[in-house]
Amino acid sequence: MDDTTTARRKPTIREVAAVAGVSRGTVSRVINGGHWVSPEARVAVEEAIRTTGYTASHAARSLARGRADSVAFLLTEPQHLLFDDPTFALLLRGAAAALAQRSMTLVLLVAGTPEERSRVADYVKSGHVDGVLLISSHEADPLYDSLLDAQVPLVSCGVPLGHVGQAPAVSVDESGSARAMTRYLREQGHRRIAMIAGPHDTPGGKYRLVGFQEEMGADFDADLVEEGDYGLESGAAAMERLLARTRGIDAVFAASDLMAAGAVRALRAAGLRVPDDVAVAGFDDSGLAATHRPPLTTMRQPWDRISSEMVDMLLDVIGGAPREPITLPTELVVRESA
Repeated sequence: MDDTTTARRKPTIREVAAVAGVSRGTVSRVINGGHWVSPEARVAVEEAIRTTGYTASHAARSLARGRADSVAFLLTEPQHLLFDDPTFALLLRGAAAALAQRSMTLVLLVAGTPEERSRVADYVKSGHVDGVLLISSHEADPLYDSLLDAQVPLVSCGVPLGHVGQAPAVSVDESGSARAMTRYLREQGHRRIAMIAGPHDTPGGKYRLVGFQEEMGADFDADLVEEGDYGLESGAAAMERLLARTRGIDAVFAASDLMAAGAVRALRAAGLRVPDDVAVAGFDDSGLAATHRPPLTTMRQPWDRISSEMVDMLLDVIGGAPREPITLPTELVVRESA
């Protein structure tokens, strides 16, 4: 074996044990949390880890510090939405990039069923990650309470309904954004404006509807509101229900671009033209809006900033520094659909 090969070879637990004068089992226990190890042995092992260069191992370095050096990206939705909804991919990419700059790992966890939520809670509370980026939250979801009770560092994407003030969050101005879009549609001369809202137990579902209702004022008509699940099929179904029970709709504001695309499909199936007969607007600007035909008018969320702010906030919380919630602005993007 030449000197170059020797220089490249990573030190082993056996070598650390020999330098520390302890067994390999003792070294392993120190690396994995230090249980059942005397203070003297711990000091000897940590010194041997330092002198042999074993800390070049990411796992050894993080475990010796009592940290996993990883963060969970937790999606509490059915698994298919991870691939169907482009907003989750944008947040995932941004969070992974922000953590990579800090030599940390992002762990993707999906908990869309009670069984998955139970497994995820056990995994997180066992210390496999240092904290959680909660990407979607529902008001009655017991997982949020479970993580808080276990004192798991947590940051929510969007205002966590039913848990405001219990953990920091990064959100956009949901109601203000909806008011801006509704105001734009009214300024274009539309009067019979329908809304396809998101689930009422999510912050986007609740507050975007609030903003729409506030801007419509005395012209608000509850019969022109339907609810979807942010997905394309639900947007199409909601639009079909609206068309079946009312006439004269001249604009539709959907609480997601996917639902807006579904609404366009249903309108076309009914023989209506977009935007000539009915204008359609969405929310997110996650990539779909620009490539859709026609391109969708929408509210742009600052995806990269949301991700980076969530990571910064969570790392502060993990480090013991309290953080206040952050609300970010959106931007009205006018395209051909409205």
